[in-house]
Amino acid sequence: MMASQRSFRIGIIVGEISGDALGAKLIPALRDRFCSHSIHFFGVAGPAMEQVGLNSLFPLEDIAVMGIVPVIKRLPSLLRRIRETAVAMINFKPDLLVIIDSPDFTHRVAKQVRQVLPNLPVVDYVSPSVWAWRPRRAKAMRGYIDHVLAILPFEPEAHRRLSGPVCSYVGHPLIERLDQLRPSAADEARRNELPPCVLVLPGSRRSEIQRLMPIFGKTLKLVSERFGQDLEFILPVVDHVRPMVEAAIADWSIKPKLVFGETEKFAAFRRAKAALAASGTVTLELALAHVPMSVGYRVGAVEGQIRHFIHVPSIVLANLIIGENVIPERIQAECNPTQLAADLLPLLSDTVQRKRQLNGFDKLDQSMAIGSSSPSQKAADIIANILANEN
Repeated sequence: MMASQRSFRIGIIVGEISGDALGAKLIPALRDRFCSHSIHFFGVAGPAMEQVGLNSLFPLEDIAVMGIVPVIKRLPSLLRRIRETAVAMINFKPDLLVIIDSPDFTHRVAKQVRQVLPNLPVVDYVSPSVWAWRPRRAKAMRGYIDHVLAILPFEPEAHRRLSGPVCSYVGHPLIERLDQLRPSAADEARRNELPPCVLVLPGSRRSEIQRLMPIFGKTLKLVSERFGQDLEFILPVVDHVRPMVEAAIADWSIKPKLVFGETEKFAAFRRAKAALAASGTVTLELALAHVPMSVGYRVGAVEGQIRHFIHVPSIVLANLIIGENVIPERIQAECNPTQLAADLLPLLSDTVQRKRQLNGFDKLDQSMAIGSSSPSQKAADIIANILANEN
């Protein structure tokens, strides 16, 4: 058992906004779990974690870089931040280190810290996609990570199969938002009314908007022509790409209604009949909201070469969790208006294709369930048990 009133020092390192959101929920959960102890946090954080009491070593924007080419361009500054973070963490002398997602940054820091502090417990919150590509990383992680907290239910088995670290499924953060995603009785009735409501979700990154908006615009035109009845199209927009989205739809013959903010976005999810979406986390949001979808994605030439090294039957997370490709996905050249429209049209009425996706979503719900605890509470419990065994 932990000594009464013992003071604990916990390092937490994130590399992007999604990790910051997880850390911001983990910190209060750890404080609740260690209520009879003094607990001090230190590391790299974003605005959400800073609001709950962790002052970041430097702004998260310094390292939050996406894509192969942007990373290469900023490599010298990223390597400097890795060294600075490792040195600062070593000087902090934590009782435990939590790294959250962003493995290109956080894992490099963990390796350097572990070389100097070989007995330091290291917990990785969010597993790298070792089940998709570079599977040898799993075994290599055992040299500097003691426990992986997985947010996808199939990941513990993947780490066991690949000889990775101990891995526990703690639940996906979207589970905590089911009340926002799931339709009420009134929402469900709206889903079955005319005109059908169709979500348009081209992604939140500038590169996604640039590549997918022209394709999605032509897809809406084809779907409208072939459906033969009125359709309501809704496109949720995040602030940082709003000018790009507004410019892109200016010449669309079929213009979707733009909605802003999470409240309006999730309200649209709850009443949508179907969706046209870019591959990404939004497809898992749609699956949890029980909205059948047509999925497409295109990347640049350099990133496109990576697909030859990916060893999974689908890039859609919901398909991987369900264990069956119930959601059609079109990548690169197959991501075109004709194919996407052909996938989307059957989802607007009571068809075999629509029923197949809805049945798959029921399986997904069962696989992702974690009981009454939240993911952050489960994560905090595992971290507390690791510390208890160390002291």
